[in-house]
Amino acid sequence: MSHPVVMLEKVEKRYPLTKALDGVSLTIDRGQVVGLLGHNGSGKTTLLKIIAGLKNPTNGRVRVFGLAPGVETKKRVAYLPEVNTYYGWMTVDELINFVKAFHPDLDLEKAAGLKTFMNLNGAVKIGALSKGQQARLKLVVGLARQADLMLLDEPLAGIDPPSRARILEALVGEFRQEGQTIIISTHEVKEAEAIFDHVVFLRKGRIVLEGEAETLRAETGHSMEELFGEVLE
Repeated sequence: MSHPVVMLEKVEKRYPLTKALDGVSLTIDRGQVVGLLGHNGSGKTTLLKIIAGLKNPTNGRVRVFGLAPGVETKKRVAYLPEVNTYYGWMTVDELINFVKAFHPDLDLEKAAGLKTFMNLNGAVKIGALSKGQQARLKLVVGLARQADLMLLDEPLAGIDPPSRARILEALVGEFRQEGQTIIISTHEVKEAEAIFDHVVFLRKGRIVLEGEAETLRAETGHSMEELFGEVLE
């Protein structure tokens, strides 16, 4: 029996002073590229962390590959946080090898190709890289993993606008493995919308609009960027 890659049923996440997620139900199938769209504070990061097994929901049911998030699901999931936590004294190549030690599914040949594509020098120390170069490095390390589910939290942050579309197209084309499911959290909709199969609009922890990107464009006559403004403002 084939399970959805991700299934959430009425998921809530409460903190002492706020409710980050409020009854989120969502199903994501294999091979989809999903845009998780919303402003900062909408619950996007919390949702990704719950799928990754890094946070537990307060209420609701979560299944990843048909299993509750845990050791087995984490082997098949690559999560790229928005915040860069790399050691500045390491070189680019040292970091890649460091991550390989923790994640054996990291493909060094693929990492080399990504490094060239991102125009990164393996001998340069991370502390000497610009913010944009560090953002590219984060993508190299994440995309080089042979993970069935890729969770990217604001992957375009720090990358110059002219490069964003090119990098995203490569992400779902040249460097994507067959059948890989990708969830991209972003508020940079303009450059990203062309690659989305499915979109989920989050506001204050609730899904306010969801559906196939092409269907929503046809039904509303609006781009995802326009819908972002209309639905979330």
